Amino acid sequence: MTEERLVQIEDRNAVRIITLNRADKLNALNTALTQQLLDAIEDVGRDANIRAAVIRGAGRGFCSGADLGEFKDLTPAQQDRVVARADLTCRLQAAATAQCKPFVAAIHGATVGGGAGLALGCDMVVAARGLKFGYPETKHSIVPALVMTGLQRGMGRKAAFEMISLGRLIDADEAGALGLVNRVVDGDPLPAALEIAENWAAIDPRAMAATKSLFYRVGELPFEAAMMVGRDVNTMMRSFRENK
Repeated sequence: MTEERLVQIEDRNAVRIITLNRADKLNALNTALTQQLLDAIEDVGRDANIRAAVIRGAGRGFCSGADLGEFKDLTPAQQDRVVARADLTCRLQAAATAQCKPFVAAIHGATVGGGAGLALGCDMVVAARGLKFGYPETKHSIVPALVMTGLQRGMGRKAAFEMISLGRLIDADEAGALGLVNRVVDGDPLPAALEIAENWAAIDPRAMAATKSLFYRVGELPFEAAMMVGRDVNTMMRSFRENK
């Protein structure tokens, strides 16, 4: 039996567009979509012809989060399945950040829970007005466990706690004011996201990979250690120019 394809892939020169294509379910992340999306993101890292990627959602919204319909089968009696599903979700949330290529999310409509986490896992975000962004997990008696890390690192702790504890949804302009998105646009966010990705794709891929890696490393290090890592990369980058 052929597996249903829930992710569409389109290459525009060195930019790959990854589309969540479960529009009838607001791109809710069931196991199949989660696995296919993880595979698509990791394929970007492996493909030497691709230098940047856009993640977007088909239909009325980017992603409505986890598919709650699967939860009835994820019970303490099915502990192996519970652990496997949590591990898969954890890997997806971290996947875009972990790749050496940069990712931009083009989000619109419902972008909540795991969908909001997926967007914030990208290096930049373009949001369309009409966005409904947030973490309503507590309203469903669920802990927003796997999206908490990215949100807390993306904004101040007080504002992050308000979002995850109250489950309040925010619009694109407020998300921009909070620093959760880079661009706010009217209509389809894809053109603005593509412009960002195309600019990335024009950069020497070694310089881009080193920039992305260093950016996330220094964020986790004490100041002096971060400066030493920056010194090492500064020395290494000279070879990029010499080889041109």
